[in-house]
Amino acid sequence: MIMTQKEMMFIVQSQLALDLNCSIDDLNGEKDRIIFVEAKENPGRRPFPRKGRYFEILSMGKSIVVSATPERLLIAKKQMQDKSRDAVFSLPFIRGLYLHFLPDVKRIKPISPPDFFSFEMMKREEVVRLFDDTRFNEAIIYDSNLPWQTDLAMLAKKDGKIVGVAGASKTCSKLWQIGIEVLPDYRNLGLASYLVNRLTFEILEQGEIPSYDVISSNIASQRVAYQLGYFPAWVSDWRCNFEGLE
Repeated sequence: MIMTQKEMMFIVQSQLALDLNCSIDDLNGEKDRIIFVEAKENPGRRPFPRKGRYFEILSMGKSIVVSATPERLLIAKKQMQDKSRDAVFSLPFIRGLYLHFLPDVKRIKPISPPDFFSFEMMKREEVVRLFDDTRFNEAIIYDSNLPWQTDLAMLAKKDGKIVGVAGASKTCSKLWQIGIEVLPDYRNLGLASYLVNRLTFEILEQGEIPSYDVISSNIASQRVAYQLGYFPAWVSDWRCNFEGLE
């Protein structure tokens, strides 16, 4: 059964609060303020790897949460003092931004597949069959040493050959990440939208939550999200580089 938007946002914010070591109230702050918290290895946080020195910045609206290890937290406080939100997200040690989209359950609808292609759904144990074809690194996780893997993949085929893949990885108990890759000769034919749409409903119908994460410069991928009925739910840093600051 597909959950309500309110249920979805509560689950997502609960997970982000665990990841960042902040509170849900911090994420929902109504004022333009920066909340600094020390990063912790909280039980249940998503298993994204962290080095000895760590930094993450995230906003779901007006307030900004900065979660970092003590050394970088001190640097962030100094660099961000008295700056506007736009200036904060433009600081030179923040190297790009991720936009994280969630489905609007009142808007999103199943769509019909494009003509002249065949489609196949794969589960985790079958995805290994794709490892010899490394053209779909935006959709498939090829590194078997990572703590999360591609758990679902939706394939588009033309004349028996794979031309597009949407992959989804379950990163915690309820939240999945979707990625998409369509070969250049087969773009703008509706494949990306259909593949992501199919995976989205596969996850929603399990009572779980898909997220669609896009580098802020990737306009084409953002258009797919909007066209399908996704909305931007939060923004975070893509990479950071503290060289010269520590």
